[in-house]
Amino acid sequence: MLVLYRIIRVKYENGVLKPLEPLEANEGEELYIRIIEVEKKKKILMKYKGVLGPVDSRLIEEAIEEAEHL
Repeated sequence: MLVLYRIIRVKYENGVLKPLEPLEANEGEELYIRIIEVEKKKKILMKYKGVLGPVDSRLIEEAIEEAEHL
């Protein structure tokens, strides 16, 4: 099966995105990236936590992780 993309976590430091795991890319290869701001996503999910009733905090964390992989 041909995989065209995968998602990895990166950290932004001093104007550079630094991968937190191996990229498995060839030197000089161009890649597309999709920026998902984890903290903003967490704030949005926490804003609506419990709107439709009680929610376990573990479910919120799972939703955050799932949202990161969209």
